[in-house]
Amino acid sequence: MGGVERVTAPLLDVLEALLESHRQDAEVHGWQLMRTTRRAGPTVYRVLDRLEDSGWVTTRWEQVNPDPSRPRRRFYRLSPTGLAEAHRLLAEHRPEVPERAARLPARGEPGTAFWRRLVWRPSRPGSAGGAR
Repeated sequence: MGGVERVTAPLLDVLEALLESHRQDAEVHGWQLMRTTRRAGPTVYRVLDRLEDSGWVTTRWEQVNPDPSRPRRRFYRLSPTGLAEAHRLLAEHRPEVPERAARLPARGEPGTAFWRRLVWRPSRPGSAGGAR
């Protein structure tokens, strides 16, 4: 378990998303991170693999699959080490992030656009983006 060797824009995007999910006391799965960061699946999963190898994230598999038409999801959460390192890297490479974070609603108040993108909601037939 070591540090992350290269600091890239996708790494910072994923760390920012994981840090926000930590503030909201939530865990996220890869598809949510892809949607939130607007990064391709292979890019996000390579970053998550690097973070897991470094001990910066903990993972767990979904116990019960609520939808048999899709595979079980794997959930990610920052570890204590990852939390400290995410704060350090984002402060160093994206100093505006802590300022934005200070203005976010308190934990449990899903009032940010980020949170709306982060929380998975099934589409309803007839709604925007729903099945037609």
